[in-house]
Amino acid sequence: MMISSAETLARKKFRIKETACTIIADKPEALKVAEDTIAYHRKQLESYIKSHADFLYALKPLEIADGPDVVRLMAWASAKAGVGPMASVAGILADLAVEAMLECGAKTAIVENGGEVAAVSETPVDVALLAGDSLLSGKLGFRVEKFPAGIATSSGVYGHALSFGEAEAVTVFAKNAGLADAAATAVCNVARGNNPDHAIRKGVEKAQSIEGVEGVMIIYKGKVALAGEIPKLISLWKGG
Repeated sequence: MMISSAETLARKKFRIKETACTIIADKPEALKVAEDTIAYHRKQLESYIKSHADFLYALKPLEIADGPDVVRLMAWASAKAGVGPMASVAGILADLAVEAMLECGAKTAIVENGGEVAAVSETPVDVALLAGDSLLSGKLGFRVEKFPAGIATSSGVYGHALSFGEAEAVTVFAKNAGLADAAATAVCNVARGNNPDHAIRKGVEKAQSIEGVEGVMIIYKGKVALAGEIPKLISLWKGG
């Protein structure tokens, strides 16, 4: 996803291995805090995985007796959605970064991590849908006005993330990005088959069964479905 906000805000892009982030804040020093936070929790996660390989490869929730914050939060989100813990990693890292930014005094704190967005803001935030070659990709967006907000998109067609579904895009809205991330994977996994109406219905039912999910948008074989509480849709099409 591509995000936009007021031009007066500070912003930075950075990458650590697979983690590629855009950070936006009203306090420039919060950018460094977010970057340091993500680097710290990534290191904690990598260290944990070295002695718990099952955490990396599990496709179902795992019970975690102890472990660093990032691991326990990923386990929590995956348990809510019924998927493996790594399905929530990008969203959880974004959530942790936003939390640290707020603790250092930022009033606007937005982190986009690999397409998953965690945001707290005093003004509306526009988020563009980017879904590969889908007809709506880059032409449709959401004006987010309710915070905290977590937004995540999963695709069974585009991107490198593991998915068992066939939807062009499943976008989930929640109060935190970790849950939205895990839920988007879970919804995308069940949206499959040659009957678009049936696939979409299964996806919506799955989304509505996950506690904490506020809304979902599903794009499947040219059809679009919206369910629950969705931010205002905005057109980003510049074709005249």
